[in-house]
Amino acid sequence: MTILGELLRAHPTVPLGHYPTPIDELPRLRDAIGGGPRILVKRDDAIPFGFGGNKVRKLAMVGAQALADGADTLISCGGIQSNHARATAAAATQLGMRCLLVANGKQPEHPTGNALLVKLLGAELTYVKDRDDRAPAMDRLARKVRKDGGKPFVVPLGASTPLGALAFAAGIDEIVAQGVRPDVIVHASSSGGTQAGLLAGCALLGLETRVMGVSADDPADALSATIGEIIGGMETLLDREIAVRAADIMVDDSFVGDGYGVPSDASRAAQTVAAQTEALFVDHTYTAKALAALIAWARGGQIAPHETVLVWHTGGQVGLFA
Repeated sequence: MTILGELLRAHPTVPLGHYPTPIDELPRLRDAIGGGPRILVKRDDAIPFGFGGNKVRKLAMVGAQALADGADTLISCGGIQSNHARATAAAATQLGMRCLLVANGKQPEHPTGNALLVKLLGAELTYVKDRDDRAPAMDRLARKVRKDGGKPFVVPLGASTPLGALAFAAGIDEIVAQGVRPDVIVHASSSGGTQAGLLAGCALLGLETRVMGVSADDPADALSATIGEIIGGMETLLDREIAVRAADIMVDDSFVGDGYGVPSDASRAAQTVAAQTEALFVDHTYTAKALAALIAWARGGQIAPHETVLVWHTGGQVGLFA
């Protein structure tokens, strides 16, 4: 067992999904973009539970903590088409808990995509105007649950806590066990937990892998600071120093385009080439923009032709049907 594996033994999970997720090579995509590095994809979109995605990994650990705390209600938040909200609702159902969600935006008359699945899963929704209104609304819901005799467990946006991030440190242990030690990992980065976990996992296993996050919304400086804070929390959780320097936290915010979830010309092109070369489906909010960045970096030489790059597909394909 690796050092990381030993550290992870102290942090249980609940069985949400089946692991390891596949790693596929994408030779036709590589040819279509004019050659360059070897391209692999980590298929967290293929997690069978709740339509999969990176949030399921995080919630497997966070859900175990909620159970250990005796919680009977999960409370979380997101946008109308939030992948995290959908995964949280699914986790609550699996764990036998009530689910209360705060969504910023207007209540849809005819729910589609993730909004439809959240409704089907029986989550109770509270709608607020802006993103900044979500945390206060979750606090109010938690107080009401306690007043009514329940025991809430609040899951921050994206389950991007040190414990949630630990699930992605475990993901690095998983890919190493699959025989893959990439030179570069490319993924979409938003609430910071996935990138923090990947960086921590590489550091704890002594990998020199560059973890390159492609921002889905926030400026690079703000997101990098959040990632650093989460890694600091992971050090406390593990009672161990994690050798991640500020320079190791690489975030590119130049592929956001017109905003969160808004398609760009580059994400449209990436989505199309992935589908038409590899039958790989990616959404505009997250993985299409990460893939657009990879294509630009491969063509521009930021990733060398002799290197192996692993695209971590964080899911979100439900968004194609919104």
